[in-house]
Amino acid sequence: MSTIRLLEIRESALDVAEVLAAVSHDAAGGVSVFVGNVRDHDGGLAVSHLDYTAHPTAVTRLAEVAAEVAAEFDVLALAAVHRTGRLEIGEAAVIVATAAAHRGEAFVATEALINRLKERVPIWKHQVFADGSQEWVGTP
Repeated sequence: MSTIRLLEIRESALDVAEVLAAVSHDAAGGVSVFVGNVRDHDGGLAVSHLDYTAHPTAVTRLAEVAAEVAAEFDVLALAAVHRTGRLEIGEAAVIVATAAAHRGEAFVATEALINRLKERVPIWKHQVFADGSQEWVGTP
């Protein structure tokens, strides 16, 4: 079975249980999960909601990042899912997880996976604020 178990960019709601099930491995002594949620504020402004848009190459870039993390770290399994479309306050925008024989490797691999995803996968956030103002984040 492949180390990379689940990679998706989708409009439907994300589920931590699905991601945890994807990285389940009998040899895993540690599983690390990061969940990025939509918060109610940014830069001192109240956030109304977010809209995420993914470039058509986003899944390919996500696969490249996942393969790089899988090769660099001693992980048994990894998964990453990112939401697109309109998200409300409190909804999960991204979930990444890794499983490894030991917790330390799972922690560092999960951190690398989310950081590289945010840096290199072309997904853009459109923030809409309660006062009607808005901004794009992460656009080229």
